[in-house]
Amino acid sequence: MPRTPYAATRFALHPQLADDTAPVIELPLCEVRLMDDANHPWLVLVPRVADAVELIDLDATQRAQLSTEIDAAARALKALFKPHKLNIAALGNLVPQLHVHVIARYTDDIAWPRPVWGAANARPYAPEDLIERVNALRAALAG
Repeated sequence: MPRTPYAATRFALHPQLADDTAPVIELPLCEVRLMDDANHPWLVLVPRVADAVELIDLDATQRAQLSTEIDAAARALKALFKPHKLNIAALGNLVPQLHVHVIARYTDDIAWPRPVWGAANARPYAPEDLIERVNALRAALAG
């Protein structure tokens, strides 16, 4: 999808998000990125809005667009991975840039029923698995 007027000229991805994730697709508002942790199918949506830290830093139109894009990400994870539960959160305690986690969860996953943060060390994808997962997610989100 092409960028829309939501994209801010001063937007820059936080270095920690760049290090921990791989790009999947750009939606009208957000960069969608895959967390490099094969323990969980895990997307991170980052609104391309300069200096956005909290949801309230987005205007009403941007908040509505973010909701639409969270919905698309959640539906893509659900269709591709058939999770038992979807976790959706915007915490930002360590990375202040506004970003939303959309995580497919299973009752037998390594962290269940706790949050994924700190439950286990991240298990990076093998390069070929990362390419395969990104391509599948890109196709699901582009359709």
